[in-house]
Amino acid sequence: MSLDSLDGVRRVADAVLYEGYILYPYRASAQKNRSRWQFGVLMPPAYAAADPSETATVQAECVFEHSGAPAIDVVVRFLQVQRRTATRAGAGPAPDVWDEAVEREIQTAAAGAALFGAGVTTPFGVLGGEERETTADGSVVRSRRPLSGSVSLRARPLPGPWQAARLTVRVTNETDTAPGAPGAPGSREQALPAALVAAHLIISVSGGAFVSMTDPPEWAAGGVGECENAGCWPVLAGPAGDRGVMLASPIILPDHPQVAEESAGELYDGTEIDEILTLRTLALTDAEKDAARATDPRAAALIDRVESLDGAALGRLHGTIRSGPGAIPGTLPGTPPGTPPAAGGEAVPWWDPEADRSVSPSTDSVLVAGRRIARGSRVTLRPGGRRADAQDMFLAGRAAVVEAVLLDVEDNPYLAVSLAEDPAADLHAAHGRFLYFTPDEVEPEEYGPDEGEPA
Repeated sequence: MSLDSLDGVRRVADAVLYEGYILYPYRASAQKNRSRWQFGVLMPPAYAAADPSETATVQAECVFEHSGAPAIDVVVRFLQVQRRTATRAGAGPAPDVWDEAVEREIQTAAAGAALFGAGVTTPFGVLGGEERETTADGSVVRSRRPLSGSVSLRARPLPGPWQAARLTVRVTNETDTAPGAPGAPGSREQALPAALVAAHLIISVSGGAFVSMTDPPEWAAGGVGECENAGCWPVLAGPAGDRGVMLASPIILPDHPQVAEESAGELYDGTEIDEILTLRTLALTDAEKDAARATDPRAAALIDRVESLDGAALGRLHGTIRSGPGAIPGTLPGTPPGTPPAAGGEAVPWWDPEADRSVSPSTDSVLVAGRRIARGSRVTLRPGGRRADAQDMFLAGRAAVVEAVLLDVEDNPYLAVSLAEDPAADLHAAHGRFLYFTPDEVEPEEYGPDEGEPA
């Protein structure tokens, strides 16, 4: 089965390929971008042997049933590190070094006696190279180290009346970086150009069907339990109901994974949430955005894409809220039904406090032991009836002042409180930092002779 015909699988595989490629705040100078490439890194064997936290091999095992003449196709995908060194003319500062990446794919296949016999091993090599570019203030050199490795696949029949087999696919980095070899690395940074980064496999079967590794049928549970996966986990990767393709990824995914339709594009930052990263990126200063654009072409495209998002696109990032029956025409996607119109007849976006005028934390109240508790009420904290949070338990018996009555998305009430004797209470209130308790975790204090019920 051609990978080109698997658009949905390719989208997910591309997300895996570039996950963690460049980390927020996306600038080369950012501290956490000095330690990149966390997912699916297959180091050269000499370096992996010296560092037990690294590996040179990834192995995927899964179970498939077949009609008697199955064929297996494997596509190994990874990034080859391309080291970019920029030098300024004259006696300038030290060269700027940044690791870019080049996509690589290795294909192999096996069927019949070769698949079920000794298996098939396919060696591969990836050429190195160097390109030089003259810039207005110096030069840029991009260099790639040659890589070598192998892909092996083999199937072994499962015992029992079912026509099924356990498939093993191994990918090994065999690039020579042993001591004495040219460019032998002494550190992880030096070894990365000889690594296969973000390595993952797309495995297709014809004349058969894979079984789920997370929810196998009862007859296959034993065979699935004997599978050994190292550095990856295979999941059914086609559309729901399809069992012809497996994606073995260094990131644990569910069966039939999909890229969320709300996602406007790759954010590259280690599985963080699109909405949070988008808002953080928008909050960068112009100088920081310029520095990010100069770091990497993908970082530049990311900044441009985030800045071009309109209100509707930002609304979709918020989650699964959808406009439904009763929604006001012309509202943004994600505006709940019944959202009141703003001045001029336009709907108030869901994130605006005016979207629900029925909620007023500063004047709402709840009944506790028959007493109305609202902002300004004094209460005694009695946590522990429902939960065992040690930090809350330390506050048992302390006096507190209610600052607001809040409701969660299921309309359950919560009290935001400040400790009555806390000398920093005003400072916390200025920053909106409160302690939160449910009504059954407080008891009303008796009011003194000069006090009345809160207004």
